[in-house]
Amino acid sequence: MNAPIDMSRAVKVADLSDAETCARIEAYVCESKASLFHLPAWLKAVETATGHRASGLYAEQMGAITGWLPLTELRSGLFGKVMISSGFGVGGGIVADNVEAAEVLAECAAEQAGYGKFTHIELRGGYMPMDWRRWDDKHCGFVRDLAMDDEAELLAIPRKARAEVRKGLKNGLDVRVGRSDSDIAAHYAAYSESVRNLGTPVFPKSLFTAMLEAFPDSSDILTVSRYGKPLASVLSFYHNGAVLPFWGGGTFAARGARANELMYYELMLHARRRGMKRFDFGRSKTGSGPYNFKKNWGFTPEPLSYAEWTAPDAEPRDVDPTSAAYARKIALWKKLPLPIANLIGPAIARDLG
Repeated sequence: MNAPIDMSRAVKVADLSDAETCARIEAYVCESKASLFHLPAWLKAVETATGHRASGLYAEQMGAITGWLPLTELRSGLFGKVMISSGFGVGGGIVADNVEAAEVLAECAAEQAGYGKFTHIELRGGYMPMDWRRWDDKHCGFVRDLAMDDEAELLAIPRKARAEVRKGLKNGLDVRVGRSDSDIAAHYAAYSESVRNLGTPVFPKSLFTAMLEAFPDSSDILTVSRYGKPLASVLSFYHNGAVLPFWGGGTFAARGARANELMYYELMLHARRRGMKRFDFGRSKTGSGPYNFKKNWGFTPEPLSYAEWTAPDAEPRDVDPTSAAYARKIALWKKLPLPIANLIGPAIARDLG
């Protein structure tokens, strides 16, 4: 149930089951050049796949939207009750025309959380309220422009990483881009093995299927295979002139074949042919292996800012899989047989948000 909101502040709870409301919010997101994670379609795909309610607040003035806060209402026996802006995204915080609209959205979100007995609100980017806990030292984003042609793209990759790509090009690997059930199956096979090897539970396959259905014209899967067996695969989105390789990974065999390196290079070429201008390599934990991999590809790390509201008497939320609290669990997860990890992992990962 939603909290009663003081309408004198011109903030409304978004009814995302209403097509007209979604269309208005989508138009505002596009006009504001906000992220993929601000779109109602993203929130609704998360709800479809995980059961976590899609919600949000928007500010209005004279009938026009002036601010938007997308929210995923995560209710978990393991991780508590938290509102995330935006669930399973790396961005999606408050977007607003002015500070006043942003402040009132934050205030109303805290009221909503208290009324619904949520203990935390996490903002991923966007406007950060001064009285919320803030940090920018945990994750970095990586974005750069795409080159003008295939050879220039290869030369834009630093020498050592470029040599690995060249090895991949010589290995006779097959590259396929698609959205079919077989593409989803190939992607899940490679991705699930990759995250198991990292010691983290895999997201449910239903999340990937829901996202492809939600973005039929702006998402696809690129898979690198050898002898019909997927080695590396990535599910990507195309938004605001950028390609976002969002869920990607490779099997153990991908390393020797340089399939991961070939995958990202081929995605750069594919994205440019789709009219994209930038390659958004996503976020990585500062100082981690993926962080160093992206730096070695010539991307400059940019710190990402996050903020959190915590209910009185509640402890700060810790779902960072690289924190010391999870070290032993990660070590054990890496040893699980893949079928078992894929069986129990989605039930855990669906609540991570």
